[in-house]
Amino acid sequence: MSKMADRQIFTPRAHRSIRQSGFTLMELLIVMSVILILMAVAIPNFMNMRSQANQTSAIGSLRAISSAEIQYQTNYPANGFACNLAQLGGDAKNGPPSPQAAQLLPPDLASGYKSGYNFALTNCTKVTVNNQDVYTSYEATAVPQAVGKTGHVGYCMDQTGEIKADPSGGVNCTQPIQ
Repeated sequence: MSKMADRQIFTPRAHRSIRQSGFTLMELLIVMSVILILMAVAIPNFMNMRSQANQTSAIGSLRAISSAEIQYQTNYPANGFACNLAQLGGDAKNGPPSPQAAQLLPPDLASGYKSGYNFALTNCTKVTVNNQDVYTSYEATAVPQAVGKTGHVGYCMDQTGEIKADPSGGVNCTQPIQ
């Protein structure tokens, strides 16, 4: 036999090419890189959508406060408007509605916090009629709990029901919303 034939017959197994199943380290690194790139694009978009949803909720909550204030003024004309959210809230388990707990707002909004925004009634104007204080005006505010994260815009509304915005997230509301 020739030397070439001897080599082919007696080739050790270690030198033979055996294809193993599974992924190489390079393939895994490429897949991980693609996942990281997708996450880098998706997470900021998700946060922005959440912030937009919170802002929309804040506007809706201010409209609910306005509606509750009108009902409060109608139900308790001797008091005028409510000057704190707790007066517009209240639980039916604690008895019938009263000027101190009118049960016109849901508990989360009456607590002053909802969907990443803090709500408050401020700048109440009162007059005294027959030795009783009557609130004739108010301002409701909604500011993001963390500007840039839970919302970007602050909102204000007075007894007229017009909602204005502060693009910096505060209560210097000068821009009417559409």
